[in-house]
Amino acid sequence: MPTNIENICCIGAGYVGGPTCAIIASKDLDISVTVVDLSQPRIDEWNSSRLPIYEPGLQDIVEAARDGSGLNPVTLHFSTDVKGAIHRADLIFISVITPTKTVGVGAGQAADIKYVEAAAREIAEVATSDKIVVEKSTVPCGTAEILRDIFDAVGDPQVRFEVLSNPEFLAEGTAIADLLSPDRVLVGSEGTPSALEAASALADVYSSWVPRERIITLNIWSSELAKLSANCMLAQRISSINSLSAICEATGADIQEVSHSVGLDKRIGPNFLKASIGFGGSCFKKDVLKLVYMAETLHLPEVAAYWKAVVDIKNGKRTALAGTTVDGKRIAILGLAYKKNTGDTRESPAIDFMGSMLAEKATLAIYDPKVSYNKIIHELGELFGHEAVARYVKPCENAYSACRGASTVVIMTEWDEFKTDRLTLPPALDLGDLTASRLTTPTVKRADSVSSGIPSSQSEDRSSCDDDGLLSPGTPPTNTNSPAPELINQAQALFDSYGPKRLDWARISTLMRRPRLVFDGRNVVDASKLRSLGFLVQSIGKKSEGVLRR
Repeated sequence: MPTNIENICCIGAGYVGGPTCAIIASKDLDISVTVVDLSQPRIDEWNSSRLPIYEPGLQDIVEAARDGSGLNPVTLHFSTDVKGAIHRADLIFISVITPTKTVGVGAGQAADIKYVEAAAREIAEVATSDKIVVEKSTVPCGTAEILRDIFDAVGDPQVRFEVLSNPEFLAEGTAIADLLSPDRVLVGSEGTPSALEAASALADVYSSWVPRERIITLNIWSSELAKLSANCMLAQRISSINSLSAICEATGADIQEVSHSVGLDKRIGPNFLKASIGFGGSCFKKDVLKLVYMAETLHLPEVAAYWKAVVDIKNGKRTALAGTTVDGKRIAILGLAYKKNTGDTRESPAIDFMGSMLAEKATLAIYDPKVSYNKIIHELGELFGHEAVARYVKPCENAYSACRGASTVVIMTEWDEFKTDRLTLPPALDLGDLTASRLTTPTVKRADSVSSGIPSSQSEDRSSCDDDGLLSPGTPPTNTNSPAPELINQAQALFDSYGPKRLDWARISTLMRRPRLVFDGRNVVDASKLRSLGFLVQSIGKKSEGVLRR
């Protein structure tokens, strides 16, 4: 069994395999790391200047390890030569998708591990020397035994295989920081002398930058379950605070004050106590349902029902957003990614919401700084039909395009640029002591926007991002309850002094139609500031103004 790792192969060039191997290649210059995938377009992207995924800091790390920098050698490779990489490798990560089954026993809950099994069979058929095979994908408990059976049945009897569990604990948006300074690295093994030797070899790889005390060795079942348990506990906290937010909305309590107070208890802590429209991403819902299915198969119905409720509460929060009449109206959607600092839209709460709005024939003007025009059109078209998307969905290159002519703004992703923390209002605006007058066009300066990859033909002043006939481009709505133009100009001047790193909400107030509703699904804006600018605001976990009726 290899004890000195010189060659690593990772099967799967996705959100886990790519960043993980980039860090390993950048930290241990004596190891050659090859990431393989059957998708040639994906590998081409990893070998280009535009990576297939966005993660802060990833681009520089990949380029340095892949292309070499200064005296540092090339240690990172991306290839479709799966067999060649397996043949050369001492250690092989299996980092492929494990989607939820859609048919058969366990459909809708159980994990489909056919891609994990296929990778194991490929390894078994190709390997001519001893291999350490590492589960990196999130898998059900007992998967290691399935892999062991495959190696015993298919592999060369003269070749030894050791199976380890090494789950990832990465959060999209902070994956590089999580990899560079992990809370813990788990290495699960079967506990035999040979397995412990393999576990020690993997621990040595991580010890190039991770302190030894953070590298935890444990049995393989515990390692597999620990990953599921961590995600389920995090999802549980989100659903717990969201359940309390519903009580706050009904009573007049403020969920931000409640969560802050609760988080001060050192037994609880503040993390994952931020109320929102619900969790998204590829992991939480899928992993909770895996645990539900496991409990059902182990004949633990009370346990299954407990964890099923975590998903049910999340879905209920999403449904609560879709209770207003929107037929024929333009709605600005700010954010499509399921969280900030990523372009990942998988299980995004915005998707369910937009489906409800499209069913009512609302026009959706969408802006997300990291989700491209093509991705918006393709993904929504696959889900809701390309004809409906072509008619009702308008991807926009910035928030101002999306908000022009909209009667409602819905904040779906907590991007920093949507915040109002740098919006300082003149005294006349602070407490809502507004001068009632008819709003005319104020003199405002265009703020810079963040490109989302939208084609030039779909720019702010082109047809797909225009007002769709609700009002003429550049003409502000009439609102007899709006602040006077001179006050909005003062707010604009104060905004300009901070630079264009936040949205100019004063400008947005001039672009929208009445009643200018803002539904803040992430609690990123100061509702009092926006109300001072003439908006009607509904936030998660705060008593409704009666604007969005359920």
